[in-house]
Amino acid sequence: MNVDRETDLDRRQFVFNTTGTAALLALTPAAALAGTATEKASPNSAYAWLYKAKPRERFPLPAIDLKRVEEEFLRRRVLYHTTERPGTVVVDTKEKFLYLVLNDGTAIRYGVGLGRQGYSWTGRATIGWKQRWPTWTPPDEMVKRQPNLRKWSAGNGGMPPGPKNPLGARALYIIKDGKDTLYRIHGTPEYWTIGKSVSSGCVRMINQDVVDLYSRVRRKAEIVVA
Repeated sequence: MNVDRETDLDRRQFVFNTTGTAALLALTPAAALAGTATEKASPNSAYAWLYKAKPRERFPLPAIDLKRVEEEFLRRRVLYHTTERPGTVVVDTKEKFLYLVLNDGTAIRYGVGLGRQGYSWTGRATIGWKQRWPTWTPPDEMVKRQPNLRKWSAGNGGMPPGPKNPLGARALYIIKDGKDTLYRIHGTPEYWTIGKSVSSGCVRMINQDVVDLYSRVRRKAEIVVA
């Protein structure tokens, strides 16, 4: 599975399997478990490591307050039986999980938050392009509901990247039959909305999670939304 490597020097991270035991996962194209602890690890310490501050980002990301996110929506590696090819992204809009399929019967599972747009499209498509620290342009219908957003409309160049930008640290843009679906997977500074339905937006992820996903997913990877 091809990946785009981040400039962050952290090349390894702890993730959890379905039993809660810690496993070391290398950020390499041949990502595989290097070992499994014989005793149940303390999830809090490893999750804190996953969601620590990222000061090397263009706009430094603060650490996540884990008390504000339900544990089931934190990143982990799980058993995942599917006929989808490794590298495929699967979004489960009902359970509010996003899975990145690996090549050994497992997947990396991330919690997501969904807005109206997140429920508006289902089907199979591809990741058309990816962007670090994207510009946000609110859709016309959102501007009609919230006229104060007009200053960020397409005609005005959109909202520039930054820590308050609704698209967060990364965005993945979904294309079907050569056309933009207007469906995005993106980060959010409002990480406490993960696992919830929110008023607007597509598929939201914790910024640390979308940075991780971005580094693993190749352009033109398949995506299934159901």
